[in-house]
Amino acid sequence: MFDQSFIVLELANILAGPITGMGFAELGARVIKLENPATGGDATRGFKLSSEDRDSDICAYYSCANWGKESLTVNFSTAAGKQVAHALAAKADIVIASFKPGDAEKLALDFDTLKALNERLIYGQISAYGPQDPRPGFDAILQAETGFTSLNGDAEGPPTKMPVALIDILASHQLKEGLLLALLNRERTGEGGLVDVSLFQAGIASLANQATNYLVGGIIPQRMGSEHPNIVPYGSVIESQDGRQIVIAAATERQFRELVRALDRHDLADDPTLQTGPQRVENRDKLLAAIRAAAAVYSAQEIAARLQNAKVPFGFVNDMAQVFELQGAQDLLLESDSQQGLTGVRTLAVNSAQVDFKSLAAPPALNQNFAAIIEGFLGYTGEEINLLRDAGAFS
Repeated sequence: MFDQSFIVLELANILAGPITGMGFAELGARVIKLENPATGGDATRGFKLSSEDRDSDICAYYSCANWGKESLTVNFSTAAGKQVAHALAAKADIVIASFKPGDAEKLALDFDTLKALNERLIYGQISAYGPQDPRPGFDAILQAETGFTSLNGDAEGPPTKMPVALIDILASHQLKEGLLLALLNRERTGEGGLVDVSLFQAGIASLANQATNYLVGGIIPQRMGSEHPNIVPYGSVIESQDGRQIVIAAATERQFRELVRALDRHDLADDPTLQTGPQRVENRDKLLAAIRAAAAVYSAQEIAARLQNAKVPFGFVNDMAQVFELQGAQDLLLESDSQQGLTGVRTLAVNSAQVDFKSLAAPPALNQNFAAIIEGFLGYTGEEINLLRDAGAFS
């Protein structure tokens, strides 16, 4: 979709912004990641498992959002550092930023400043709560603030955050959509523009039926484990005779009847208290107890064969090792051809004749691409580089 002449300048940290940048790298763009030398670069370089090399600045967490990029350290607090950032922005198609409200203006890296250097520039800004709210926010906080934490977990358990940075990922997809729309508009008008996404609104926009259960139905959703408030059985976990856990999802009348027949409980299909969706919701406990008891006499493979023949949606509860044994997961793997031997996973799962995914370089070490960017792309001479270095641009 893009080539290396399409430049994305990433002034973002942690996850939502970097995932957005990696998405453009997957589509073929050249993504230049500017990192703060005073802090050791992107904070995720330090988010290490206890088993990881403490001396390396590339770790598992950092790797999840930074394949296919180039890294350059620039000190934005110096005039020389701003000069380098401005030179890059003047040649960029997109800037991705995640400054707290007000900080971009203080650093002269805001949309208005950079637009004056590049009229075609598209500027994507991610914040926690929007441009008028200075509060910082991490994903765990935003999961709580947008209601996800209150919904997640067992009915008798405490509020629980999702085990991935869900709000960051949702915000990244919102930003990618906005940036692609801005690119379409630029093709038509020649003008760049500002795209602003907050983690908070990305979370709210993704509440789906849980929001309307409250707004329309007047019900404040409660924690239900993996159960669904509107459909039974849906998300329900059953266990086979040999101990394998399976999730079932009988969302339609046909699927419900085929499910209970496949498990040799024909009587449940004729039970007058289970004939409609609302009745099954009302009699949830009775129905699920019967289904689980029926499933417990079969092996996992027997259940799978019965449900597959009945065209009832189901899936095994897989751990991460089991997930990546599946072909669909294998198709999204990224393999490094360097000595690092890293493996990653794509952030985009699009299959289209219009999208030709490029092979990606492994996540870059801090400042790995200094020469390629400063000399090769910006064309600074050795003397100019020394002057910038002496002025604190890179340290």
